Amino acid sequence: MKKTFQTLICAAFTLASTVGCGHAQSSENKAAESSENLPKVYFYKEINSENLVKIYEALGREAKGKVAVWRCGRKAEGKVAVKLSTGEPGGHNFLQPALIKDLVQKVNGTIVECNTAYGGKRGDTQSHLQAAKDHGFTAIAPVDIMDAEGETELPVTGGKHLKSDIVGKNFLNYDFTVVLSHFKGHAMGGFGGAIKNISIGIASSNGKRNIHSAGASTTSWGNPEQDDFLESMAEAAKAVIDHCGENILYISVANNLSVDCDCDSSPADPQMGDIGILASLDPVALDKACTDLVRSSKDHGKIHLIERIDSRHGMHTLDYAEQLGIGSQKYELVELD
Repeated sequence: MKKTFQTLICAAFTLASTVGCGHAQSSENKAAESSENLPKVYFYKEINSENLVKIYEALGREAKGKVAVWRCGRKAEGKVAVKLSTGEPGGHNFLQPALIKDLVQKVNGTIVECNTAYGGKRGDTQSHLQAAKDHGFTAIAPVDIMDAEGETELPVTGGKHLKSDIVGKNFLNYDFTVVLSHFKGHAMGGFGGAIKNISIGIASSNGKRNIHSAGASTTSWGNPEQDDFLESMAEAAKAVIDHCGENILYISVANNLSVDCDCDSSPADPQMGDIGILASLDPVALDKACTDLVRSSKDHGKIHLIERIDSRHGMHTLDYAEQLGIGSQKYELVELD
């Protein structure tokens, strides 16, 4: 059974002025007509492994690799990447293996990551693999640190900061990417969701510095204007999306809603309750829906996460991503139960 809600109808949110009611239509008929062309964002309030699989199935896009048939008649199955954060040691808010195991194994996925650019305990491949093991990820699926053997460049078209997105070399080995994100706050970007996961997350260590510096350097983070950094994330995300075509989908789990990201070894404790699982074929719509549900929550603790998002001008990432044509901030929210 499913219930359909539209972001075009302000009554869907209690804080209408902060969640995009500028998109509201004057009549429900107009809203119904326009919703037919809007990207769908599916939503489960209850967070469990069964619903994670069911929301994947609701998207209607099967995560599978290309199948090559050899002359002898044997088939070689393609590879599916599941991009998530393995979590910085010391942190505890990252998506837990017990929650994601069924989904990862259903798509026969390989968990993929790239090394960090801030040192820590995931800054080199050996340490990163140890962290993945300690956090339980290697027990449920193979783990590939994609820049372990080098990096490659994906072209950025239509951007103004990046000429290319420098990603882990092994990313090219995968036929399909499941972007499995933990939605939460972020010290630099305001929030972390699908766009951040495919931009900084798939970038190699050098690529991460390239994004953070807004294209100025691969050896340091530089000191760019905040909006230039946010726009660079969107440009890097576009490069990944252009590369994948339709062979990508996005699922976000909005739980353990700390103001800090999973790259923090000492994240702040969450100060608001969990929201649920969301999924879409549109990463911009998905990130917007997550932020909308935070803003419309009746949980007073949301003020801390909202402050983190707004103080970093975090919504500008989605404004610019929409300008680049990689998604829409208008969407139809479909609640599943």
